[in-house]
Amino acid sequence: MQITDVILAPGQGAFFYDDQDAIRAGALQEGFVYVGQSKTPGFRSIRVPASSLSLGLVLHDGVVVWGDAMGVQYSGAGGRDPLFDPNTISDLMRRVIAPRLLGVDASRFLAACAEVLQPWEGSRLPLSLEYGVSQALLRAAAHIHRKTMAAIVCSEFDLMLPTRKVPIYCQSGDAREMNVDKMILKGVDVLPHGLINSRQKFGIGGQTFMDFVKWVAKRIRELGTPNYHPVLHFDVYGWIGQEIGLEPQRIADFICRVSETVPEFTVNIESPADFGSTEAQIDEYAKIVSILDGRNSRARVVVDERCNTLEDIRLFAAAKATHLVQIKTPDVGSIADTARAVLICKANKVGAYVGGSCTETDLSARASVHVSVATRADMMLAKPGMGVDEALSIVGNEQNRLFATLNRGVSDPEKS
Repeated sequence: MQITDVILAPGQGAFFYDDQDAIRAGALQEGFVYVGQSKTPGFRSIRVPASSLSLGLVLHDGVVVWGDAMGVQYSGAGGRDPLFDPNTISDLMRRVIAPRLLGVDASRFLAACAEVLQPWEGSRLPLSLEYGVSQALLRAAAHIHRKTMAAIVCSEFDLMLPTRKVPIYCQSGDAREMNVDKMILKGVDVLPHGLINSRQKFGIGGQTFMDFVKWVAKRIRELGTPNYHPVLHFDVYGWIGQEIGLEPQRIADFICRVSETVPEFTVNIESPADFGSTEAQIDEYAKIVSILDGRNSRARVVVDERCNTLEDIRLFAAAKATHLVQIKTPDVGSIADTARAVLICKANKVGAYVGGSCTETDLSARASVHVSVATRADMMLAKPGMGVDEALSIVGNEQNRLFATLNRGVSDPEKS
């Protein structure tokens, strides 16, 4: 079945794009906004409402399938693509991608992605555009074959249909205490993220962060059911290295101290430090991982910054430079590469966490669920947005619907 037309619709991401350099430099937060001058190119202010662009493919039978393009919250930082510009993406879509789409066989997902997402003028397409187009192509293949998106991924990558649910990880945003309570009451598998993205939140010597970790564990004991035992996952945005220095031994020592304060829990520490380049990040993270493993620590390092594309993920996984990789879906590009990234992690015995960003949309989140489940990721992010309820509903319900369909033994047409 062929694509007969391409239509575009402006959209909103579920949160905001933030200038990470300005925040790290000490920009103060007043209410919801940050005060001060932006530092990262493209940002007119430190916090910018997230935009998206919906890409619609009109199929031969008149059905329209959609994918959403957007950037991540901290665009332009850590080696990522610059701030998302819907006008640029729309122009590229009309001039370059639409003619390719009109000639492609939409029933063959991987082949269609390879054909449509070829480089343009000697450079790779913007990763946000790859992400949106590939979602639409996955939905197109699912519609044509009357299968779930997960079943299409399994078929294309020669995988067995999944039988196990993927643990869901929620993020708190700045409303930490209230959202932690919500997560505990709803029995979230992995929590709470914490958004430890400034010196104020990390504290002198990390004490404020350490107190928060202990408080989360205490709250779980107070509010959780007797058998509730989530993984604790904290994103510190490089602040361990920022505050105590970039020496791997000292960073590992700090991570061990964090873990030892809550010995009954497995603790994930995401982005403990930013060493300035992908090569340096691999070298230094490998040392931190080796030290933690040598101590049989229950703490695990999660890489995010400097590990963006499929090739970056391949390098980190092969070097055992992390315990888990956050596969940040809009930064990876094509959602087919998200599937490949999970399989690379598994081949190297490294954890695969299909993440993404609070700036995404309901459509991109639901597509991510199917890829996560099909490839048997170790965990996936509840997204979009920074609220617990909406993201958990979108991702959790999509996973439940998927398994209800798979368990019935029939495929379902794509739900638009």
